[in-house]
Amino acid sequence: MEKNRLGNSNLYVSKLGLGCMSLGTDPKRARAIIETALEEGVNYFDTADLYDHGTNEKLVGGALKNVRGEVVIATKVGNRWNEDGKGWHWDPSKAYIKESVKQSLKRLGTDYIDLYQLHGGTIEDPIEETIEAFEELKAEGVIRYYGISSIRPNVIREYMKKSSIVSVMMQYSLLDRRPEETVTDLLEENGISIVARGPVAKGILSGKMMEKVPRDGYLDYTYEEIATLLEKIKEALLGGGRTMLELALQYDLACPTVASVVAGASSPDQVRANANAVNALPLTERELNLLREITKQNVYTAHR
Repeated sequence: MEKNRLGNSNLYVSKLGLGCMSLGTDPKRARAIIETALEEGVNYFDTADLYDHGTNEKLVGGALKNVRGEVVIATKVGNRWNEDGKGWHWDPSKAYIKESVKQSLKRLGTDYIDLYQLHGGTIEDPIEETIEAFEELKAEGVIRYYGISSIRPNVIREYMKKSSIVSVMMQYSLLDRRPEETVTDLLEENGISIVARGPVAKGILSGKMMEKVPRDGYLDYTYEEIATLLEKIKEALLGGGRTMLELALQYDLACPTVASVVAGASSPDQVRANANAVNALPLTERELNLLREITKQNVYTAHR
């Protein structure tokens, strides 16, 4: 599988990344999914300390132990579990980040993290303090690089100006083209990559057509608008062997700022389907233009 450079780092990540949140807690099932991803050429695995109270990191680290030097492990920090374990709150403080990384390293069974990401962020955060924590961890060799996971343009711009982030993980799909309106060009100009999450828009673009569409719609699309849109795509582009999944993942990859599209998988077959989709031919100019015409150029209404 083709790999792309992540920002200005020396990390090269597969075009398809495995979003590990949907692995579940059964070790056998999780290992089967991860091993299938490795077989398909995936080298980028994205987890977080939040997922299943840290169990996800343990499963990911255990399954990748024997190939540690060949893979890029990304995890996240900032969402702090409450003491009763029934919810979490936001904590981007330096003290919490520097303590949390120790626990993530232990669960992952590694002595370094390739990409450590802030799992969110607001403009009211002590951003300089947060950056200081990541820079110190980088200097100590505990993390190789860091990034943020955010859909907030005002937060992204602050980190772009003040830090040495190499990537921004953000929601991006045919049904959520907000990044194109505000940040894709800006990040490209500054040598920062996008790691795209949510490429199939909660399954709506997975090929199951209306089966996955919520009755109240998705973002600024109504249920009826999505039905019309999917029918238009089907008529215009789904002949000749193309699948909806292919169009969805290739759309994200057509953006030069996107280094990897992170998709979750709950079975080995789903991993294979995602891999086939990213290994397909890139979208033609005609396909790209048609998809842009059919879909909306959504805009961020907050956090601008």
